[in-house]
Amino acid sequence: MWKNTEVARRLGLAVPIIQGPFGGAISSVDLVVAVCESGGLGSFGAHHLDANGIGDVASRIRARTSGPFALNLWIPLDDADDPRIDDAAFARNAQLLQPYLSELGLQIPQRPKRFAPPYAEQIEAVLAARPAVFSFVFGVPSQSVLKRCRALGIVTFGAATTVDEAITLEQAGVDMIVATGFEAGGHRVSFLRAAEESLTGTFSLVPQVADAVRIPVVAAGGIADARGIAAALALGAQGVQIGTAFLACTESNADSTHREMLFSPDARYTGLTRVFSGRLARGIRNRLMNQLQAHAAQIAPYPIQNWLTGMMKKAAAGQERSDLMSLWCGQSAPLLTHRDARSLMAALVKETSLITGGWASNS
Repeated sequence: MWKNTEVARRLGLAVPIIQGPFGGAISSVDLVVAVCESGGLGSFGAHHLDANGIGDVASRIRARTSGPFALNLWIPLDDADDPRIDDAAFARNAQLLQPYLSELGLQIPQRPKRFAPPYAEQIEAVLAARPAVFSFVFGVPSQSVLKRCRALGIVTFGAATTVDEAITLEQAGVDMIVATGFEAGGHRVSFLRAAEESLTGTFSLVPQVADAVRIPVVAAGGIADARGIAAALALGAQGVQIGTAFLACTESNADSTHREMLFSPDARYTGLTRVFSGRLARGIRNRLMNQLQAHAAQIAPYPIQNWLTGMMKKAAAGQERSDLMSLWCGQSAPLLTHRDARSLMAALVKETSLITGGWASNS
């Protein structure tokens, strides 16, 4: 039976469906709770939060559901935890965005002391919160962190975009692999090679990873309906992670303009870009993406570019300017039909059971 996989058994889930964690403040407690209460694993992307914020989110989730949930962090890649940049370089990077800031009535911001919360404080907060799952992207936590997770009974999920990354995660002692195909919306979470050199599709990646490692594999990228779930399980996955379909639900913290764009014809046209954050990510093509792509060499690295565009994206959302927003979106968005997380979960479970039941009756 498709529901009774190693992922579901290990985490105590009714179904092996995992809600993808969203960064940039578009995760929400409401969405996590809705997925958990529907038998899946809700996830909260916490990389934008400081230690107090992480503790508060975990407390609010636990106040509303007894189900297991995941907290997700970004492992510092290169010097991302505290990048060094002088005032002149910062000014050059900011100047590239000046015309768009002006359109939104904004001034070029002053350089902050830090561009993101310290990872060391974030990881301590996650361990103190003790979620059922600690999921992470852009690398591998230290051995000391993984050892503490095991001692606390926290299951670890590491994201891999290549077979080599999956093997590295397994060798480090990570419990489960999220094999992420390039169809996925949002950031490409590669860490061994450049993201542009790690663009394997889900249909190719999942069976190769399943063959290469002994730990459970969760398929991610381009899965938006029951057909995708059934296909992933047939390829050797023990569970699925779904992002865009949950992002489109009213319970997510995505702006209403963003959610509506996911149901529009524009969602057929996505692209990979570093324009919005300084790291390669998939979103709906819009004016900002298209115009700044010609200036790719001038775009600041993450998290500097992410910080620079942060206030701009917030203002654009408030003014319903989809042309200046980051509209994260996977390639299967044209398959979306549900706008409510509980309805989506119910449909996924019912329709996957029908498909896999058909397999059994035809065997």
